[in-house]
Amino acid sequence: MSLLLVTRGDGVATVTLNRPEAMNALSRALRAELAAAMRELAADHSVRAIVLTGAGERAFTAGLDLKELGADTSNLGAANAEGAEENPVRAIELCPQPVIGAINGVAITGGFEVALACDILIASTHACFADTHARVGILPGWGLSQKLSRVVGISRAKELSLTGNFLDAEAARDWGLVNRVVAPAELLPAAQALARDIASIDPATVRTYKRLIDDGYALPLGEALALEQRVSGAANRRVTAEEVEARRLAVIARGREHSGPR
Repeated sequence: MSLLLVTRGDGVATVTLNRPEAMNALSRALRAELAAAMRELAADHSVRAIVLTGAGERAFTAGLDLKELGADTSNLGAANAEGAEENPVRAIELCPQPVIGAINGVAITGGFEVALACDILIASTHACFADTHARVGILPGWGLSQKLSRVVGISRAKELSLTGNFLDAEAARDWGLVNRVVAPAELLPAAQALARDIASIDPATVRTYKRLIDDGYALPLGEALALEQRVSGAANRRVTAEEVEARRLAVIARGREHSGPR
C-alpha cells in the first residue's frame, strides 16, 4: 500500500496521507514521500492549488511516529527539522501554490505543525488539535512554538502547548485556527471546491499574492505596507487595459452566477 496518494484534476492536486492503521503517523518514509511530493507539485505549473488531507476519519496525522522515534533516539533529529529531504513542513511552506488543509481527524504535535504549514484550514467535525511536545519531553522544531501564537494569540497558544490539551473543531474555528467546520462527508468536496475557485484565477497572480501576504505577515506593519507598495507597483505596471477589461467582465459574469436571477 502506498504511503501517499496524489490525484490531479481541474488544476487541483489532492495529497492524502495514507497510513490510516497508524493514524497517518509521519514515519521517516512518509515524511520523505510527502516532502518529495510537495516539491514535485511546487514545480508543476499545471497544478494551481493543493489539498492536503489524511486517509480515514480518525486522523489527519498523529505527528511523528513515536514508536519509530522511541526505537532509536537518533531519529529525534526529525523533530528539529534536520534533513531537508524529509522535512514536509518546509516543503509545504515553499509551495508557491496555495495549500488547503482538509483536517479530517486529529492533528497532533508534528501533525499540528503540518496543519499550520497550510495556507487555509477546513475541518471536519471529527477534527481536533493538540500540541503534546511538552508531554513527550521534546520541543517543536517545525515552527509550532512561533506560528501558533500568531494565529490564535499568545495566551491561547500557551494554554494549548503547556497543557497538551485537545482543541475540538468548533473551538478551533472560534479561535481563528480553521476557516470553517463541515460534516465529514462534506470535507473533501468543500476543500476541493475552494481549491478550484483558487485555480480559476491567473496562477501568476495567485502565486505573487500569496507570497506578498506571507512576506508581509513576517514584517512589522510599516515595513509590510512598504513591501506592498514596491511589489504592487512593479506588478501593476505590467497589466494592460485589455487584461483588466476582460477580467472585469469575467468578475461580473461570475457575480451574476452566484447571485442568480433577480
